Amino acid sequence: MTTLISSLRTTLAGYINYRGREGHYSFLLHRLTGLGTLLFLAIHIVDTATVYWIPELYDHAIAIYRLPIFLVGEIGLVFAVIYHGVNGLRIIYQDMVNPASWTIARQRRAARWTLILSVIIWLPAALIMLNTLLAHL
Repeated sequence: MTTLISSLRTTLAGYINYRGREGHYSFLLHRLTGLGTLLFLAIHIVDTATVYWIPELYDHAIAIYRLPIFLVGEIGLVFAVIYHGVNGLRIIYQDMVNPASWTIARQRRAARWTLILSVIIWLPAALIMLNTLLAHL
């Protein structure tokens, strides 16, 4: 058990201390958006399953999800899904379609364009969701 904790501590310290610029931040953001999406899906499956067994709990969960903090979280979730998908396509392209073109400069440029494209795709949805949030307040 101590070996596992030591290994986890070393891994987390490496994530935090490493300064690899765009590639490192792209890697971390890809991991975080993937974990965030996975967490959402797990919670969604569990709370949707309660509609059959404990309908009152499901109604209570839906009431909680309508709170403003959860609506802001949904805006973040949309970004997580979009970024994870766009970055995944970038990784697939660079690793499987055109691996011979791998250079650090191209990786940095691709990571920047991935973030820019993700924000461009995300902004209209975020504005619509923010407008809905403000209308409910």
